[in-house]
Amino acid sequence: MQQTVTKRKGQINIVLRQTEGLQETADAALSQATKKHMPLERIQKEMEQLIGLKEMKYLLKEVYAWLYVNKCREENGLKQNTQALHMMFKGNPGTGKTTVARLLGTLFLEMNVLSKGHLIEVERADLVGEYIGHTAQKTRELVKKAKGGILFIDEAYSLARGGEKDFGKEAIDTLVKAMEDHHKDFILILAGYSEEMEHFLSLNPGLPSRFPLVIDFPDYSNEQLLEIAKKMAAERQYRFSRETEWKLKQSFIKKRELETSAFSNGRFVRNIIEKAIRKQAVRLLQADNLDRSTLELLLPEDIPIED
Repeated sequence: MQQTVTKRKGQINIVLRQTEGLQETADAALSQATKKHMPLERIQKEMEQLIGLKEMKYLLKEVYAWLYVNKCREENGLKQNTQALHMMFKGNPGTGKTTVARLLGTLFLEMNVLSKGHLIEVERADLVGEYIGHTAQKTRELVKKAKGGILFIDEAYSLARGGEKDFGKEAIDTLVKAMEDHHKDFILILAGYSEEMEHFLSLNPGLPSRFPLVIDFPDYSNEQLLEIAKKMAAERQYRFSRETEWKLKQSFIKKRELETSAFSNGRFVRNIIEKAIRKQAVRLLQADNLDRSTLELLLPEDIPIED
């Protein structure tokens, strides 16, 4: 009887050791898989901090997967699928275009697509010169600074506003040449309002094919704007009452109704939070006791509504 029990215990111990061994193998495989895709995990984690941007979040994973599989194909002696990574971001101000461009630079650095991964942000005035030849020189210098990273041109459509004789056309021609000459270690991202960017592309038939990745950055909903406001406030160690949140929503609605130009989304939220903090400071000048809770709380009367 004792021998039988001992034998069974021995068998159980063997099974347990085998199970533990299998679990350790599975854990090691999972750990290895996680490490393998660490660049994607890191960028996705940062992207999750951004409100909305569903299309961009999916595209980021798609681009990562394409780069990863292409690398695997090369390691297995298969032909690589070359594709330009120049992009066009279309949308109103304050929708996260610059933030996403910086994150892409980080991802492409980790994936060895770019050697530096930095972002150079410019606009028309940085590219266009005052006399013939000056524009090409300024544009080439900026491309040189951006080499190894991303050149991000905001309101890019303004380069085509002056017509045939405008120096903006010279900047476009120089950029197109740079895209060809430095395609292995340079990415160009053009950004601007949706309609203006569509018009910009129509002026140069060769441009659309050079930007295979076109991403729309839609305006935020009022709920998303409130999420952004709460996040911005928390980062500054402020909070809202329920009444304050309601007042914020009303300010978003009214701003959209009054806005004659493009709605500035996150920029508008940042401005309203900063104004609210200043108004709260004036209000608290009259307070007798400034404890932590009082200092943190933004009240409805602190929220400005534009007329």
